[in-house]
Amino acid sequence: MEEEELEKLRKAGKIAAEALKYAKSLIKPGASLLDVTKKVEEKIVQMGGGFAFPAQFSCNDIAAHYCAEADDDIIFDKQLVSVDIGVEVDGFIGDNAMTVDLSGENSELVQASRDALENALKLIKPGAKLGEIGKAIQDAITSRGFAPVRNLSGHGLGEYKIHTKPTIPNYDNGDETELKEGDVIAIEPFASAGAGVVYESSPASVFELIEKKPVRNMFTRKILKEIEGYKDLPFCRRWLVDKFGEAKVNFALRELKNIGVIREYPPLVDQSHGLVSQAEKSLIVTEDGCEVLTDY
Repeated sequence: MEEEELEKLRKAGKIAAEALKYAKSLIKPGASLLDVTKKVEEKIVQMGGGFAFPAQFSCNDIAAHYCAEADDDIIFDKQLVSVDIGVEVDGFIGDNAMTVDLSGENSELVQASRDALENALKLIKPGAKLGEIGKAIQDAITSRGFAPVRNLSGHGLGEYKIHTKPTIPNYDNGDETELKEGDVIAIEPFASAGAGVVYESSPASVFELIEKKPVRNMFTRKILKEIEGYKDLPFCRRWLVDKFGEAKVNFALRELKNIGVIREYPPLVDQSHGLVSQAEKSLIVTEDGCEVLTDY
C-alpha cells in the first residue's frame, strides 16, 4: 500500500474512533436516539470524514443495522446500545463499534464481545488462519456463558467497499484461509444472551446502490441522482427524507428496489430475542502483526 493511501486509512480510522467515543459520551438516559445520531454525523463531517455507512444505534436484541428515521422517537433509558460507526476518507474506510449498557446489568455480556475482540487481535499476523481467529472469538464468548452470533462476521475493507474478502468468522468454522500482509480488515464479534443467530426484521432504513438502471419517473430519477452521490456506499432513508420529503422518498425507494437498483439492509434481530453486544476495530495486517486503525 502506498504511503498516501495508508495515511488516508489512518485518518479515517482516527475519525471513526473519535466519533465512536463521542457517541458514547452522548448516550445517556433521556437522550434522543435521533439527536445523538445527528450530532455524531455532524462530528464526523467537522473532523473531515465522510460516511462509510449511516451511524447505527442498535438496541437490546437488535444486533445491527438500526438507523434512525426522520421521525424516530426512541429515547434512551435502560437499553443495551450497540454503536457502529463507519468513516471514509477518499474511499478508505475506518469501521468500529462498541456497546453501551445503560441498565448497568449487562456488564458480562458487554465484556464478552470486548474479550473476543482483544483475543482475536492477539492472533493477527500474516499466516493467521481465519478459523483459528473465529475459535478465539468463540472461546472468549462461550467462556462467559454466551453465544457468538454465527451468521454475522468480520470482513475485509476495500476502497469504497465496506464488506470485502476475507470474511472473519465469529466461531470456529475450520476455514484454513490465511491472512496476508497488507490485508485491511475489521474484526467484529457479537455476543448473544439468546440464540446466537440473527434474522432480518423490518422495516429497513439502510440501503445500498447495487446497479444503475434507467428510470422513467422524474422524482425517482432526481432521488437516484442523489443516491449516486453516496459513491456506492450504504445510505439511510432519513438523509433523503430531509431533502425531498417522506412521500417522494418512499415512492422512489420502492420503485428502485423493485427494479433491482438498490438493496435494503433491515435490522438484524436475535432469533430468540436475547440481548446482543458488539465490539469492533479495524486494522491492517503488518509484517509481524497488525496496526489497529480505530484505537478507541
